Amino acid sequence: MPKAYVYTRHGGPETEAFAELDRPVPGPGELLIAVRAAGVNPVDWKLRGGFRRPGEGEARFPVVLGSEAAGVVEAIGEGVTGFAVGDEVFGNTSGGAFAEYALLAASVTAHKPASLSFAEAATLPVAGATAYDGVRQLDLPEGATLLVTGAGGGVGAAVLQIAHARGLRVVGVASEAKKDLVESLGALHVASGPGLAERVRAVVPGGVDGVYDLVGGEVLAEAAGLLADRTKLITAGAAPDAVAALGGARVARARTAAVLDEVAELVVAGELDPHVSRTFPLDRADEALRAVEEGHALGKIVIEVGI
Repeated sequence: MPKAYVYTRHGGPETEAFAELDRPVPGPGELLIAVRAAGVNPVDWKLRGGFRRPGEGEARFPVVLGSEAAGVVEAIGEGVTGFAVGDEVFGNTSGGAFAEYALLAASVTAHKPASLSFAEAATLPVAGATAYDGVRQLDLPEGATLLVTGAGGGVGAAVLQIAHARGLRVVGVASEAKKDLVESLGALHVASGPGLAERVRAVVPGGVDGVYDLVGGEVLAEAAGLLADRTKLITAGAAPDAVAALGGARVARARTAAVLDEVAELVVAGELDPHVSRTFPLDRADEALRAVEEGHALGKIVIEVGI
């Protein structure tokens, strides 16, 4: 039976396990793929811990971990058009990604350009598209200054590049260990930690025009204080109520195949490097998730399957 990496109840890493599950059957609007790569994201361990996305029901255990994948179409559900068995695709999963087979929602699935590896494509549905949606939502004019917190992770690295390609001046907040990465992506580096606002003002005395937060908590609150216009404060790292209290908003996710096509084209054009820093085989999925959960990963972590 196909192998998958799951969590069996809400909690910490102790709830995770490898399991053998029936091969999924695509329902209406779905594609079944043989997974070649799956991106690892902070939301994966947050969901394991009990976080639920807006509109999601209660978890039905065991739950396969992972939210984005790339692979080869094996079967097509009712009502799906534009795809054929054998197509190389990437998209958002309907029921987990850390597995040999996964279901993708056809509405949020795109054809993989031939020049992209499966590992690169697997970083785009969550990290790449979240970065793209947020930069577009802020809609800052060329030459404006954007502050990005949590700039050294998968989403942060993509935000830095997309914003830089749009002609923005970008300031990336990250640990000293991630300084070289932040600066290599065209941003000014500011060290994370207490006293953030003071360090940002020292780097950009004229202030910032927008904030893209990927951390939440005290970091979000301190970054918000740097803005004159709080409508230019967005977060993918805090709950809606927390950011609304500061005058900002959550990143509005488009969740469309068209956005995935656009993000992939940025990679093809050389404007976005998915920056896959490490890959793990499926049988080391636990190590891959720990690398992201502990916050030390540079760029993007990917699980490769059947390669």
